[in-house]
Amino acid sequence: MAGAARRKPPGAPSPLWGKLHALWQDKHLVLFKTEYTLLVVSVLWFLEIGFNVWVIQKVAYTEIDWKAYMDEVEGVINGTYDYTQLKGDTGPLVYPAGFVYIFTALYYITSHGVNIRLGQYLFAVFYLITLLLVFRIYNRTKKVPPYVFFFVCCASYRIHSIFVLRLFNDPVAMMLLFAAVNLFMDGHWTLGCGLYSLAVSVKMNVLLFAPGLLFLLLSEFGLIRTIPRLSLCAAIQVLLGLPFLLENPVGYLSRAFDLGRQFMFKWTVNWRFLPEWLFLNRYFHLVLLAAHLLTLLLFALRHWKRPGVSVFDLLKEPGKRKIPPQKTTIVLILFTSNFIGMCFSRSLHYQFYVWYFHTLPYLLWSGGVKKLAHLLRVLILGLIELSWNTYPSTNSSSAALHVCHLIILLCLWLAPPLPSAPLTAKSEGS
Repeated sequence: MAGAARRKPPGAPSPLWGKLHALWQDKHLVLFKTEYTLLVVSVLWFLEIGFNVWVIQKVAYTEIDWKAYMDEVEGVINGTYDYTQLKGDTGPLVYPAGFVYIFTALYYITSHGVNIRLGQYLFAVFYLITLLLVFRIYNRTKKVPPYVFFFVCCASYRIHSIFVLRLFNDPVAMMLLFAAVNLFMDGHWTLGCGLYSLAVSVKMNVLLFAPGLLFLLLSEFGLIRTIPRLSLCAAIQVLLGLPFLLENPVGYLSRAFDLGRQFMFKWTVNWRFLPEWLFLNRYFHLVLLAAHLLTLLLFALRHWKRPGVSVFDLLKEPGKRKIPPQKTTIVLILFTSNFIGMCFSRSLHYQFYVWYFHTLPYLLWSGGVKKLAHLLRVLILGLIELSWNTYPSTNSSSAALHVCHLIILLCLWLAPPLPSAPLTAKSEGS
């Protein structure tokens, strides 16, 4: 009789189902609670190991720049240090010296660039390291709900393609950049500046983070103590480029740091809706540069600078201010600085997606429009992904990309300024 009393009535839900149903109905699901970030990203990271192996084994590799990279570093190996004489089948060498050293190592590891499959697995390792660094940023800032990380992982075909199916140098630069951001968050500013400079030496796009980094350095150290860290960044560039600077300094600087480089209209992702003559027009480029600099200045004055603090106060010794930046502030300023540069870029090519892909959730969830629903944020991420996966780009895809960029930028602008209350270094863990 006792056993019969404990027997579940016919048609009654099982206890397990009841718990699952209650969890599903709970408006504070695990996937929406930032305290579960570490759990969710750990599961996703291990899933990514298998997913990358599957992509490498099942999806065809596409040759774009790898052979050109190998030809360029082979020229250096053979004794050519004049940058104007180094070229591959897609054009001249246009990356700084750090690229040469890293891809020379890859040249030897992959049997002179022939063992492409091994190269793919090496880039899968770069991808997994990048994810670890990105997830650490998100876990420490607790800014984004965990469900969003599904979109940062397996959901992006283009990002996996850039890493393991194309073997571009952009992922290597961004891996080093995210390592530097982690160091900044930990308070290791000098080491972080060194790693940041190494990232710049792989590809020049990392300079888009430079205005934000300069502002943070001035906020943390003042002008006098910032100068040695800037000098370190410069010294690393000189040291890495020394063999090429001694051979042909003008040739090296003009090729490796060509700020006026002209891009081909057929590859643009962001300006397809413009006529080609306007896309190539120098005055159009100057307008974009002016808009870029003006937007940076406005954000620095209204959002990065604390209320009641003069710009000239940033030049003072930090001991007289005692307002060290928070972790969330460090990340937001760096990511915003880079994003503004992306918004006003003269041209974005498909591999450039990795320049800001992993920062987009942070920017979206940092915006000042509190009523911007989760669904709308996810929709924006989806539209951006769709724009970057439309090949070749169309008027609609490039226009949609700009609309999404504008929404994110407006949300960041509408966010409240930084709090004026001072924060102790102890609270920052620096």
